[in-house]
Amino acid sequence: MKEEKNIDIQQEQASFEEIEGCHRRKVAIDLIKANIFAVVIMCVVGIVLTALFFLIWHDRRPIRELFGTAPTWIVLLLAAIAGIVVHELIHGITWACYARRGWKSISFGVIWKYLTPYCHCDEPMRIRPYQLACLMPCFVVGVIPSIIALFIGSLPLLFWGIFFIAAAAGDIWMAWLLTKENPESLVLDHPSEAGYYIMESGE
Repeated sequence: MKEEKNIDIQQEQASFEEIEGCHRRKVAIDLIKANIFAVVIMCVVGIVLTALFFLIWHDRRPIRELFGTAPTWIVLLLAAIAGIVVHELIHGITWACYARRGWKSISFGVIWKYLTPYCHCDEPMRIRPYQLACLMPCFVVGVIPSIIALFIGSLPLLFWGIFFIAAAAGDIWMAWLLTKENPESLVLDHPSEAGYYIMESGE
């Protein structure tokens, strides 16, 4: 999803050469399948959480009050645009916590063709930290708001959470694929595609 990024090839090669005797294996996600996966997640999570929401709140507040006002939805829609940027920022913050060079290894940009912001880490790291960075936005801007919505009875906020859980479908898929890898291997974020490189010992 970062196909238009203008990356310094020499810098990328240097990242690989930091680990002596390693070879790289590319793992990329099919974007069509990823979009289908996102729709499935949105439907399943949406049905489950919405049903739970109304099970909790249907007899506590009037339905009209649960749905909120038009201004509330407008504000939430505008905030969702900022939430997309925050999603990528959370990737960067998490990766920076584990990268040896910190923020120097993190870059942000926008694929203008799709009006999609992205975050990239050009430093290899262990699989577990990479998985954490993949999943963190889903929890922060998806799962947590959904839980809060169930507690306070806000349907607009619940829909916000469902949307951002589904928006993390590609990240969830990558984190799941990494569970099949040797946890001692290193992973390097792919600079121009939705995927990564697994760096393994050449022995």
